[in-house]
Amino acid sequence: MITRLRIAEGKLVEADASNGQIHVYVAPDEAERKTLVETYKVDEHTLASALDPDELSRLEFEPDHVAIIFKRAKNYSSEDNFLFRVSSTGLFLFKDRLIIVRAEEAPLFEGRQFARVASLQDLILRLIYRAIFHFEEHLKVINMISGQLEQEINTAMSNAISSNAVLVDKLRNNAAKIGLTQEHVEFLEDISIENNQCQQQATIYSNILASLMDARASIVSNNLNVLIKTLNIITIGIMLPTLVVSIFSMNVDLPFPKDHPVPFWFIVALAAISAFLVGFIWWKKKL
Repeated sequence: MITRLRIAEGKLVEADASNGQIHVYVAPDEAERKTLVETYKVDEHTLASALDPDELSRLEFEPDHVAIIFKRAKNYSSEDNFLFRVSSTGLFLFKDRLIIVRAEEAPLFEGRQFARVASLQDLILRLIYRAIFHFEEHLKVINMISGQLEQEINTAMSNAISSNAVLVDKLRNNAAKIGLTQEHVEFLEDISIENNQCQQQATIYSNILASLMDARASIVSNNLNVLIKTLNIITIGIMLPTLVVSIFSMNVDLPFPKDHPVPFWFIVALAAISAFLVGFIWWKKKL
């Protein structure tokens, strides 16, 4: 699916094929991919990277355009079991147009960052800034719901944020090649600071979740020890009466006549007393 936009008086408005400066491709089909590769000379590998959620952020220079891959957090959905996921976005900056490629539909131009857009380069920086801001929003949600998301933060999120940090540094180092103005370079400094703060927050939340997981593991281990102790006491309580009955069943001579009923009840009482003693000692220790 293709959406065409243009910049008019600082705002993004819909456009047609003749005057569209910004072309947004969402999950491009074979025909659209062929157009990107053959007409716009987009490298096939770079195009595939823009659709691969595991691809790292990077900056590449082609003969007639600049290719940028950056990471963006996906919105929570039931299809992903409400787990944290990231996606890749490809930006291909030409002299007179910007091509955006994504694997799935997502609101790219929402927020006050896009209330005033001066140029295509300015739009690229605002898209990256919005992606970093989106990561921060996810961090706040993760901090609220906590749960079992430590691994997602340590791997997917931290790697994605670090990957975007490398991209921002490359953009700043190649500002002249891309055609960024001094104002854009200053904006990149703000983006870099924002990304660093985001990365620090991710580290803090990861450490907090790691501590919570360690505490939970300790509680589970302690509960298991208590349960095993209880089972051992019950086992001892069963073994002692069994031992008493076993001893008197081994042809032991008793001071009673052979058919007298008292020995049976004597053995039963002795077994019951042994079980009672185990229970009494356990109760006293718990006090």
